[in-house]
Formats: sequence, structure tokens, C-alpha cells
Amino acid sequence: MCYEALRYLRLLAMKIVYRSAFTLIELLVVIAIIGIMVGLLLPAVQSAREAARRMSCQNNLKQLGLALHNYESTFKAFPPSTVVTGGSVNQPWSAQSFLLPFLEGNASFERINFSAGYHHGTNRSLFPPLGIAATRVPMLICPSEIDDRQRLNVAGVAEHYPLNYVINVGQYFIFDPVTQRDGGGAFSVNRQTRPASILDGLSNTLAMAEAKAFQPRIQDATLPTTLPASPDAVSPSAVGGAWAESSGHTEWVCGRSIHTGFTTTFGPNTKVPHTVAGRLFDIDVVSSREGRNAIDATYAVITTRSYHAGMVNTLLMDGSVTAFNDSTDLTLWRQLGTRAGHEVIKRD
Repeated sequence: MCYEALRYLRLLAMKIVYRSAFTLIELLVVIAIIGIMVGLLLPAVQSAREAARRMSCQNNLKQLGLALHNYESTFKAFPPSTVVTGGSVNQPWSAQSFLLPFLEGNASFERINFSAGYHHGTNRSLFPPLGIAATRVPMLICPSEIDDRQRLNVAGVAEHYPLNYVINVGQYFIFDPVTQRDGGGAFSVNRQTRPASILDGLSNTLAMAEAKAFQPRIQDATLPTTLPASPDAVSPSAVGGAWAESSGHTEWVCGRSIHTGFTTTFGPNTKVPHTVAGRLFDIDVVSSREGRNAIDATYAVITTRSYHAGMVNTLLMDGSVTAFNDSTDLTLWRQLGTRAGHEVIKRD
């Protein structure tokens, strides 16, 4: 088709050499041919752009993997998912924030004062004009994210910036503040995980995966202590809680899993349906958020999601980056989510 179109255009050009004008029909044919050629080329251009964005996303995860191991080299352990003991319970820092000083080219983040909350005046003044929480961290944003923007408060002032790379905090159960028991994921509340305690092996344990910013969510709900049987069972089992159409994964500084974590309850890009006023949403759900009080345990269904069609990019604890497709076996996915499950993992 393209060859015939080019041949016609060449013949038309030869005709123009020997006469000063061409007919309306010839003009319309040329316009039609150009339209067809643009239509043929556009999918190829879009495909190339998506491939470039996917590679950039994977590179972000590789850089975070390097930061993870630089942190471990310094402290002989990986960072906690958050810390909710002491005076910073209301503003618990995230594992991602602990990693930033170890990212090459992000020396400015060495100025973060982790002994104060992220909205504390100290951390606001160190990162003017809006503070550290509202600062965009390029390494935490996927190039395919459609909502790469600040989250505003009720007064219209920017108070937070979202992220797309979240940490593995377990399968469904995450944290019990009474016993300090964690969910068995790569990252734990109030605890640094040593490489030797990842008994399944660093190459068989998920560290981070993609999520979508401004995710619909329910938080501080009452959830069953048993694993949901299916995505359809999640919404009916969540009692109470605060509904928000677009506030999940919007606070990169916050160590609570609804913003900076994921669970392996369901596989990549699984839709968890929830209907509000006749509108269908794909949601995340968490019970009492980590550090909210000293009694209630945290359970959550927080699914990994990506704008790269049919898959999500992930970082493993050994620093390697792997893409898992939507049809990934759920048993395998859950096995990759444990650090010491003693499973015999078979990956194709």
C-alpha cells in the first residue's frame, strides 16, 4: 500500500514539472494518500513511545533497587515500611523516603529531618515553598502516569505529591500493634529486615511494584481477618470506613500502606469492584491504618496496577526488575510476596 502511494506521488511530481497546476481530483487523492500513510504510521509511533516509557519505568525501579542495596550496605538491613512508635505516629515516614538519600543525584534529600514529621515546620522550611511532602520526586513517578500532579488540600494549596512505586508489605494481614507481628512481606512496620531473614531468597521476593496515583480507596474500615475469597467479596465485607474517590497512593512521604505499599491478595491489575452512587470503581481497601491506634490490626487489599497494558513492572529484592503479566498465577504471585514462606517457587 505504502509503495503504491509513494509511486503515485512520484508520478504526480513528474507531471508538475511539465505543467504549472494540477487538478482538484489529484489534490484530493494526494490528501487521501497522506491521511492513509499517517494512519498507518501513528500506531507504530505510539508503540515506540510506549516502549520508551516502559523502559524508563523499569529504569526508575532499577535506580530504586540500587538505593535499596546502598541503604543495606550502610545499615546492614533494609528499611522498615514505616515507624509508628515514638512521637511521629501521626506522620509516619515511608520506606521510599528512607531510600531517597541513597539515590544518585538526589543529594538534596539528605537534608530530610526524619526525627520530625513531614509536615513539621523544619521539613517545610528545608524544601520551600510547599515543603518536602509536596515535592515531586521524579524517580517515584512512572512516565505513563496520567495524574502527575500535586494533591491539593481543601483550601486549594498543594500538600502532597503521589508516587507509582510501592513496597511489598504482605499478602493481606500487615501489622498488629499489640504483638508487633508483621505480614511477612519484604518490608515490615517498626522493623528493619536483614538479608539473612529473607529465607526465600532475594531473587524470589518482591520488593516494589507499580501502582496508580490518585487511586479510589476505603480506609479505616472493619475487614474480616480471613483472606477474601475473590475480588467481588472485598467491597461487601468492608464495614464503615472513609471513602475517597481519588486519594490512595497520593502521599509518597507517608509510610501507611494505602499510600506507599501493596499486598499480594490478588494478582497484577486485578479489578476490585465497588459501586458508589451508581458509579463503578476499582478500589483499594485498608482497615485501621498503621499507627492510627495501639490496638487495631491492619489488613488490606491493595493491588498493583500499571498503565503499561497487560503487565506491571516489579523490583525484586536482589535489585533485578521483572515484568509480570495480568495472567500471572495467583499462587506464584503470593509466594513471591513472602520473605520466609519456604515455598518452592517455579518461575517460567
